[in-house]
Formats: sequence, structure tokens, C-alpha cells
Amino acid sequence: MTRRLAIEWPDGRPFAGRDGRPIRILAASDDVDPALEHAGNREAIGPIDLVAGSGDLSPDWLGFLGDAFRAPLVYVRGNHDRRDPWPAPATLPTPATWFDDRTLPGLPLLALPWPSFGREVAPRDERDAWLQVLRLGPRGLLRGAAPILVLSHAPPRGAGDTPTDAYHVGFAAYRLVARRLRPPLWLHGHTSPAAQEDWRVDLGPTTFANVTGSVLVELLPPAGR
Repeated sequence: MTRRLAIEWPDGRPFAGRDGRPIRILAASDDVDPALEHAGNREAIGPIDLVAGSGDLSPDWLGFLGDAFRAPLVYVRGNHDRRDPWPAPATLPTPATWFDDRTLPGLPLLALPWPSFGREVAPRDERDAWLQVLRLGPRGLLRGAAPILVLSHAPPRGAGDTPTDAYHVGFAAYRLVARRLRPPLWLHGHTSPAAQEDWRVDLGPTTFANVTGSVLVELLPPAGR
């Protein structure tokens, strides 16, 4: 079942020319949501502006979602996305990626894939996460004029992670990203919603949402816009 999340976006620029309509994002990770295989369920969801994958989903499933909803697709690779049908990963550590705002004008995206890969396993390595974040550079860690949307596989430490499971503890380095960039919304996967009190966590100005399975996100224009 596709969960739903509505967030008031603090910046009116992404909504220019939309006549008050929200920006609708289908976010997914880790587990295939079988409900989305049925056309009737997809029609009930309605038009989508962006499909966002938070890792550990096959290229075929991601491509299906993008095609079925006729929407642009962005994604990060998760810890399991290291063998066929995925191509061989890049050298360690996987860098963070800035998507510019051409996909959704006025709404910049930051992508944080799983930061480390091995030949047979994908280790959880805090050092690789720090290297990944530091590669953003000083300018990349400065909050710009436009609020950003963060898409990652693993969550930050203490924000939707599973502290009782060493492999599913969030990355401390990502807390630095959250503190410096103060994103209104951070989408992640990797941890089971069943292990959490809530699949949504609010810390400061940021809502962290675990999109394992699928979540329909509606970004609402700021009040009065």
C-alpha cells in the first residue's frame, strides 16, 4: 500500500505556473510495492511529477515506475545495488551528487547513494560516509537561497535508523548535512518501517521519511501563495 505524506514547502518558486497545485513525488525503496503493478491503483494515485528511488530496487522496477507514471526518474543506489542487473560500481567511495533544478524547476535535489561497496559485500563504513560528504566541499555544505530535497539510501544517525542493528545505524556524517543544509524533506530507505515507532521523524526543520515500499509525497505551496 502506498503511504501518503504532505509537506508544506517553504519556498514558492517551484510552484510558479502551477495554479496552486502541489508537486507530487512517488518515492520508493527496498521493497517492491505490488499494488503499483495494477493500473487501477496507479490511476487512483493520479499524475506524478517525479519518481524518486532511494535504493535497493532493480533498474527494471525503477524504469517501470518512471514509464508507468510518465514521470522523470531520479534515484540513488543502495547497499544491494552492486551486482547484476546493476553495472559494476564506481571506485570507493561513491560520491554525493547534486542534481540541478531542471528536473523540477526551483527545487534542487541532493543525492546520497550508499557510500561504500565491496566485491562481495557492501560494508557499513562511517569513514566512507564522511568522505562522501566532504566531497561536497565547503560550498556544497552551505545552505543556498532555495531549500533542497535530499534523497539518500541510508538515513542520518538518529533520524529513522535502527540503533539496535549495527548495519542499519544511520550515518553521523549525514547529520552534518542535515544541520548545514536544513532541508525541509529528506527521503531515505534501508531501514524497515516495522523497526521504527514511526516512518516519519521530525528533527528541527526537517522531516525524514522512510520510503521503503512506496510513499506518495505532496509538496504543498507555502501558505498564502
